Amino acid sequence: AATNQDLEQLIEQGSFREDLYYRLNVVPIDMPSLRERSEDVGELAQHFLDQYLHQSGLEEKTFSGAALNILKSYGWPGNIRQLKNMIEWVCIMHGAQDGPVGPSELPPELISGSSGGGEDAAHYQSFEDDYMDQPLREAREAFERQYLLSQVARFDGNVSKTAEFVGMERSALHRKLKSLQINQDKEQSSSQDKADEKRKRA
Repeated sequence: AATNQDLEQLIEQGSFREDLYYRLNVVPIDMPSLRERSEDVGELAQHFLDQYLHQSGLEEKTFSGAALNILKSYGWPGNIRQLKNMIEWVCIMHGAQDGPVGPSELPPELISGSSGGGEDAAHYQSFEDDYMDQPLREAREAFERQYLLSQVARFDGNVSKTAEFVGMERSALHRKLKSLQINQDKEQSSSQDKADEKRKRA
């Protein structure tokens, strides 16, 4: 027998028979809800995925790191039954596709209901594609390079304005750009930097 109700409280309220409670309550097992044990979500999800794929005669698949992060951050109001139904949905909709199950293969409500809030599957997929398969140092360098490239382009190659915006000294930014092998148009950045310096002195 299993329930998600507080039977002792129901007995006090007269809503549950006390004799039936003691007849059932031989070896009580308290099972926390899925949202209270997010560390188990990955193993459970993979178990159900293996089970459904085997039943359907489909090849084995795994969840990508980004997809697992979404599963773990979701609240699972329907507990294990909801997780099983979600996995079955994934198998029906995307089980025949090649590669791991990514964020774009998850039901939309999981994306909107995860801790990411308004972030959508495309964001998670992009993050996964760019960084999840890299060691920390390489992922950090890849992010810094992409970030600084975008900021330099945002300020039309003006290193002084870029440095001011990102919160770095101009010389430090030059060194960082060089270390990340970001080539700059020296004449453009130099002339713009000089113009900036002249305006500041004025």
